Amino acid sequence: MKFIVFILSVILSGPAMAQQPAPSGIPDTLEQRVKPCTICHGDEDRAGRDAYYPRIAGKPAGYLFNQLRNFRDGKRYYQAMAILLENLSDEYLLEIAQYFASLKYPYPEPAVNTLSSAEIQSMETLIHSGDPGRDIPACSACHGKALMGVKPYIPSLLGLPHAYVAAQFGGWRNGGIMRGQTPDCMSEIAKKLSQEEVNALAMWLPAQPVTGESAEMEVLSPELVQRCQTIFSREGFPQ
Repeated sequence: MKFIVFILSVILSGPAMAQQPAPSGIPDTLEQRVKPCTICHGDEDRAGRDAYYPRIAGKPAGYLFNQLRNFRDGKRYYQAMAILLENLSDEYLLEIAQYFASLKYPYPEPAVNTLSSAEIQSMETLIHSGDPGRDIPACSACHGKALMGVKPYIPSLLGLPHAYVAAQFGGWRNGGIMRGQTPDCMSEIAKKLSQEEVNALAMWLPAQPVTGESAEMEVLSPELVQRCQTIFSREGFPQ
């Protein structure tokens, strides 16, 4: 891991890196400088569903930009990412976010669904209708009907490995180091779910086929935008 962090910190060192002559035969392009990101986050040749690290290719640019800033500024913590991003400017982070948002790598095949019929029905209800009695909105209300995210700030729920989904819910529920230092709406929602529901969601989501692209912002209700306003930070992101 130390080796990976060192390589990434050198290659993603921002505009200062761009001012240095590139080694012979290696073009000094953003594509080349961010290539080591795929060591952890994968590419079209490493789209496995058992990895811990999430797919970032094709995620909405605003979402990626906010997450990069959160790691850099300590609002979300993972040591390797914190070290990697600590000296990068907003402008450079935006370039990185827009680059990865533009990629169209293939998704892995859906995982085998091992849930029972009752569990599947329960998850589909939670995904598409939520649970008003517990003040849990439908997942699709924020992440889009196809669960492919909403531009420019909300990510897709599909195409993610089981280990990553489970870890993220664990972080939201228990304050894990990968999640934000400041509670957000997902932390609030995850804590209202039972452990059995979290386990089932982490199995159901990777078993769904990935179709379509991110929806547009207009699909979100004003109530949900207000509820999750920390997600929709527009500072520094072009409209």
